Amino acid sequence: MAQNTPPQSYDREARGVRLVAVLLGLTVVSGLIDAVSYLALGHVFTANMTGNVVVLGFAAAGAPGFSVPHTLTSLGAFLVGAVAGGRIAARMDTGSRRTWARVSLGAEALLVGASAVIAFAAPDAHATTYPLIALTAFAMGLRNATVRKLGVSNYSTTTVVTMTMTGLVADSVAGEGSGPGTLRRAAAIVAMLAGACLGAWLTLHHGIGYPLLIAALAAGVFAVTASGRE
Repeated sequence: MAQNTPPQSYDREARGVRLVAVLLGLTVVSGLIDAVSYLALGHVFTANMTGNVVVLGFAAAGAPGFSVPHTLTSLGAFLVGAVAGGRIAARMDTGSRRTWARVSLGAEALLVGASAVIAFAAPDAHATTYPLIALTAFAMGLRNATVRKLGVSNYSTTTVVTMTMTGLVADSVAGEGSGPGTLRRAAAIVAMLAGACLGAWLTLHHGIGYPLLIAALAAGVFAVTASGRE
């Protein structure tokens, strides 16, 4: 008599899109959001805080086209979002990684979605600059804290690519390395470029509502499809 084969254990965490693909998509979203904020919200970044620190220096020195209040709003909202992300991580990092990622991305989708609604309801960005800066920067702070805690190898952030570019070339054969993570790093750089290009084109030709809507929808899709596996 044939012996019954024990059923394989069901890995709930493996259901859905791998985190590497999710983070790559979110890098595109970062490019979209920074295109909107820099081109339409007064030369401020709401995803790239490294750039914001530099912009704050420009504004403080009186360089035309930059605003200290706008930049401080972005930095402040981002930091508050990072605190929220840290609190979520503290409560959820001992449970399901999949649930943790989805909760964070769901919050991002709602925040960016709210900014898209505001942008469509009041197309004049000057009247809604501060709410749009605050909502998108808060969302990016929340996401950054989550991505940092998730600890996906060769993918520590989705909003800046400086260290990604450094790692790409420093660990390459030219840098006398073995090239670990080359594909992920190169893909992240291309993703940021693609998001920024699309976001800039939409902002310049169709207004800020559409890139924000695309960003919100993308975050929403990842919120319901992300897995807990790298």
